[in-house]
Amino acid sequence: MDSIRRQIVEFLPRLRRLARALARDPADADDLVQLTVERALARGAQWSPGTRLDSWMFKIMKNAWIDETRARSRQGRIFVGDEAGQAVGFDGGGAMQARLEAAEVERAMARLPQDQRLAVALVLVEGLSYKEAARLLEIPEGTLTSRLVRGRAALLAQLEEVA
Repeated sequence: MDSIRRQIVEFLPRLRRLARALARDPADADDLVQLTVERALARGAQWSPGTRLDSWMFKIMKNAWIDETRARSRQGRIFVGDEAGQAVGFDGGGAMQARLEAAEVERAMARLPQDQRLAVALVLVEGLSYKEAARLLEIPEGTLTSRLVRGRAALLAQLEEVA
């Protein structure tokens, strides 16, 4: 169990990136990461050593997000607003510019339909293979490829409009 805990800790930055792509709100993304880690630790016996921990964790996160969006649609609850914590930790001009560029990419990704956003996040951001991402999303590889192509084209178009 200690081995899986260490691997999960090392995996946290990747989980957070995917959570931000899914949730689009930093506070919601942090909540999703926490829920994912809790579920993974509770179900650690279900993971087989030697298999890809990232795919297993991404699937837990995807399912947790689906559960959360269903619950929200039923309950209509809202977490922290977008403005909360936006200016925390800025340091210097270069870091500010990098954050502004990253924020623009994040906004562009947030405008993508969820199916395209997930495809882009898993393949282009997290580096999963098409096969792994398709299996995780439970769709054919061809469907993943078309979502990825449309998502990539939409992202480029949005970022060119800003530039």
